Amino acid sequence: MAMRTEPEGSDSAEGTGRAALQGTVLPPVSGWRTRANRGVFSDTSLDALSHLLDDRFQVPGTTIRFGLDGLIGLVPFAGDLVAGLLSSLIIVAAWFRGAPPVLLARMLANLAIDVVIGMVPLLGDAFDIAWKANRRNYALLSRHIAAPGRHTARDWGFLCMIALALALIFATPLIVLGYLLALLVHGR
Repeated sequence: MAMRTEPEGSDSAEGTGRAALQGTVLPPVSGWRTRANRGVFSDTSLDALSHLLDDRFQVPGTTIRFGLDGLIGLVPFAGDLVAGLLSSLIIVAAWFRGAPPVLLARMLANLAIDVVIGMVPLLGDAFDIAWKANRRNYALLSRHIAAPGRHTARDWGFLCMIALALALIFATPLIVLGYLLALLVHGR
């Protein structure tokens, strides 16, 4: 397995810049996860997804980069939910790749911060562009997976907790919207 060294001049301490991830090699997986590793969950696909979502485009004449996450997030409520669902692919891939629960929790926290703050009109969109949760999560995955492990009942339970947390994150704006609509209809 090739180990990644932190290149000089990386974008941040998290190493979220595209240059910081060049040459990153994730460990191979074996068994039933091999097909997933070659497709949607391959190193190339995950890198391309995180790049597309967080820093694919550049504001002309500046160093500001943004991706589909920032653009989709401009659509109130639904945009952040859709972007969050796309972003969760990286977390699911990390689980398939045998990432430890602590890493999954950290990746989930990055996504939750991105989705919740991203729902604030305009300020949240600027935050999405700056935070780059997908690049952070891909960097975490590439740095911390040492070798794939077998999933136990505890791992499955943890995955269910992640799914529940994501469902709550994505349901919150819908509940708030329903509450606001009920207030408008009932005139209170």
